[in-house]
This record gives sequence, C-alpha cells and structure tokens, in this order.
Amino acid sequence: MDRTAYSLVATDLDGTLLRGDDTVSDRSLAALARVAGAGARHLVVTGRPAPRVRSLLERLGCTGLAVCGQGAQVYDARAHRMLWSVTLDRELAETALGKIEAEVGQVHAAVDQDGVDGLTLIEPGYLMPHPTLPAVRVDRRDELWATPISKVLLRHPELSDDELAATARAVVGSLATVTMSGPGTVELQPCGITKATGLALAAERLGVSRRRTIAFGDMPNDIPMFQWAAHGVAMAGAHPELKAVADEVTTTNEDDGVAVVLERIFPTSPCGAPRRGAAQ
Repeated sequence: MDRTAYSLVATDLDGTLLRGDDTVSDRSLAALARVAGAGARHLVVTGRPAPRVRSLLERLGCTGLAVCGQGAQVYDARAHRMLWSVTLDRELAETALGKIEAEVGQVHAAVDQDGVDGLTLIEPGYLMPHPTLPAVRVDRRDELWATPISKVLLRHPELSDDELAATARAVVGSLATVTMSGPGTVELQPCGITKATGLALAAERLGVSRRRTIAFGDMPNDIPMFQWAAHGVAMAGAHPELKAVADEVTTTNEDDGVAVVLERIFPTSPCGAPRRGAAQ
C-alpha cells in the first residue's frame, strides 16, 4: 500500500475509532494528527445523528464536515448546521414497522429526530444500546412520529440482530433501507440512503475522489462505505459480513486498530512528531 495514496480518511465511530467507553485513545488522536500533518483529511462517518456526535467531534478537534445518521446527514461542525439531510417519511416508517411486527411480533422502537438539535425518542421497552447517549422516553408509539425523523431504531426481545435485520429486509422492500450498525442496533432509514451516500457528498465538497479514500469500520452498515472507498479496513472484532468485503483487517478498537494502519501509511511531520489537531 502506497502510504501517500490517501487524502481522505473516513472512520466510523462506535466499535472503530472509539473504545468501548466512548473515549478516543491518545494513540488514535496522535495518528489523526499524523493524517493532518500529511495534508490529508479525517472525516467521521457515523450512524449517530449530528446532535449525538457534536461533543465527540469537539474532542477530536473536528471543525469541518461529518457524515451522520447513516449517511442521511452531512453536518458542518464549524457552522453548526446541516449542509444536507434526508428525512424518513413517517407514514412509510410506521407502515414498515407494522410489516415487521406482523412477521416477528412486537418490537421496541426509537427514532432520531431530524435537525441539528433533534432528540432521540424511545418508546416503552426500548433500551438504548449506548447508555451514555441521551434519550427522551415517550409514553406511546404515536409520539415518535410527532416531528420529522431521520431514522427508526429497532430492538426485539428475543431475535438476534442478524435475524431481525434479515426479516426486516425481506418485508420492508422499498419502504426504507434496513441497516445493522452495532449490537442491539437495527435501523430503518430513507430508502437508498447509506453511509456511502453521505461520504460521496462530503468527499465531493472536499474535492477528494473515492480513489484517494481509505475507510474504517466494524459493522454491516459500513459495507457501502467500503464499496465506495478505494480501501476498506475492518476491525478485528468486526461483523463477518464486513470482513468478507474488507481489503484488510486490523486490530480491535480497544487495541487502536485505526491508529495501527494510519501510522503505517502516513508520515510524521518534518520535525519528527505528528502535528496535533484534526484535518477538516
């Protein structure tokens, strides 16, 4: 691999750049500084909606673009505004949810509201897969549809994520795109929207081609991103479906797998130490 071949580094967050406690290691921060020192850019590409990622972007020093909401949002961190967003039609979402429940019985649902200040609403019985993320509990499901949403999150009391996702894909059809982005996280998002959608739009704004993009991820929702980028790197603990399409597999997120690869392909600054700060 040519270590100067990439001018855009696209990283997922949960299970990839972040450790299990939602922190970013000093080694990973230094590796991102190394990216900046080489004149390349770092782009967060996450399933989290923009409001749930803002504090992380600040900790990473990211002041430019971020792709959020499984590719449905391109967010400008510096201006604190959406440059582009797509909402999930709430009637279609409700219909899709009904089709899924007709097959597997009751599921528990949550939604991410659209917008830079949108809330995550959860109905009774839904447990947040990331306890550190804020959510507002509502009393009835119809309250989930009160305002425009970017996606629906689903959990089943008995089925595995793979089983729930497979059934949802079989019955939802063109009503929505079904993704699995992490343990306990099966999602419905606007039809045709994936991480690759938002990544392509952000890369175009940054003036970077797919041929100069390297991507890191750990779950099936990262597959479109890997297919779009020139090189896809899966974490050691990644889902088998993602590993099957990855160009290489690095160590786990707990063992700084992103940093391991970035240290190999990006040079240090002329003074011999990585320059601090993210390239955005």
